[in-house]
Amino acid sequence: MDTNPKATKYFLDEGERLLRSKMTHHTFSGNTDADKLVNNIENYPHAFVIACIMDRQIKAERAWIIPYKLKTRIGDFKFKTLSNLSEDEIKRYMTKPKDLHRYSAIMTHNCFTAIQRIRSQFKGDASNIWKGNLSSAEIVYRFLQFDGIGQKIATMATNILIRDFKVKVSDKYSVDISIDGLVPRVMKRVYGLSKKADSTELIFFARSINPEYPGILDIGAWHIGREWCKPKNPKCTNCPLADTCNFMISSI
Repeated sequence: MDTNPKATKYFLDEGERLLRSKMTHHTFSGNTDADKLVNNIENYPHAFVIACIMDRQIKAERAWIIPYKLKTRIGDFKFKTLSNLSEDEIKRYMTKPKDLHRYSAIMTHNCFTAIQRIRSQFKGDASNIWKGNLSSAEIVYRFLQFDGIGQKIATMATNILIRDFKVKVSDKYSVDISIDGLVPRVMKRVYGLSKKADSTELIFFARSINPEYPGILDIGAWHIGREWCKPKNPKCTNCPLADTCNFMISSI
């Protein structure tokens, strides 16, 4: 049940606006060169996939800069170059002169197996993971087959591909909302959900109010969270949802 139709309309309008816009350059790490590499899904789609794999147990900004740091250490980041590296060689690039990840040994293995999967299953071109007007479920499932990628990252990656990179899909049913960071806090406050609501509850709530594309709610909720809906001392009076937010109304 949609407990706040006005907020839902705001989130949908924000999402639709981004969907209708031209392909956008997504800021992943804040490093210009690193972001340029993972945004270049035409020439380096494997960089995007490897960054997704690295996005575990460390801040996202650190994870999404790793492909660029590997490129710097290796000399280039062409898939042919990567596919010729042994797991030990990848480990050396991951760890020397300094570890690129908190769990470099695990990430080395996951990176190596990802390269092998891209070569064998996707003909050496990672963009084949999402090309061909596939269903959103198929793309999420393909990401889930990579070691180290769970549901959260698989749906996030699919959402970025659809929303920001304009990848064509046959449906958007399986693209869920983000389940960490700013979005859950905003969803709980705006819709008056329990503070104890877990990720499963949030996912199904979003599906219930916009089943055709739950993940479209993300960008609007994220923007509210970044600008106004702070964990402490939220700027409620300036928020565009102030007159309809359950958190704001209950605080009066």
